[in-house]
Amino acid sequence: MTTLLQECEAFEVLSFPRPTFVDMRSFARDRHQGIPVEAHSGDDRFLSCRRVLAWPAGAVTAGVIELKSGQGMVSFQPADECVIVHDGQLTLIQADTELTFGPGQAALIPRGASFSWTALGSVSLIFTRYNRSQTGSGRILRLQEAPELKPSGPPPLDLLTTPLPSCRNHTDYTSADGLFKCGTWDSTPYERRPLFYKHFELMHLLQGCVDFVDETGRRRTFSKGDIFLIERGARCTWESREHVAKVYVIYQP
Repeated sequence: MTTLLQECEAFEVLSFPRPTFVDMRSFARDRHQGIPVEAHSGDDRFLSCRRVLAWPAGAVTAGVIELKSGQGMVSFQPADECVIVHDGQLTLIQADTELTFGPGQAALIPRGASFSWTALGSVSLIFTRYNRSQTGSGRILRLQEAPELKPSGPPPLDLLTTPLPSCRNHTDYTSADGLFKCGTWDSTPYERRPLFYKHFELMHLLQGCVDFVDETGRRRTFSKGDIFLIERGARCTWESREHVAKVYVIYQP
């Protein structure tokens, strides 16, 4: 049997397509996509019932967790992981704390966390895991749904083709090394030329829509409710004609 990280390492020698954007809701719905993770004997279903994107081994793994109705117990969370409920309802329990999450809601489960879970009916979770995280407090964190946003830096000025937008941000979580973060961001409309993504970013649009075009000419519009990611190494434009707000999960070395 293999671990989640070993499953990804098995594809390191293969040839991978050019990095682009990935619709994670479509990935979650289509069980023919991705690589199923084989479980170790005794692994809880939360850790083993997964499909991952076929990426080479690296700092980040992304995919979907698929749970049937029931419950389980994770004695040690192996890495920092942000999960967004795609479908269903999930409750996470630690000591005297009980957190329930429905569609579109998100949690950060840190490396070292111990918790039990309960699924009411089938549940699918879109996850992003930071494989190089360190053990911390072990406390599960609910990402705020309406945080107080503060002004943040704009997109690269040399790429903008429209006036400078007004951007705001709130960070819910930052890993010990500062490379993995999740939170909420919003912006007034803007357009830019292709940006080379030195980072990985998963986005859940809370408001508005964004048009992307990658370097191959592939086009896609993502709208409120969509969950998608931009792969590290991609080159994509951005065009938003209205106010945009998103939950983000980002790895930026």
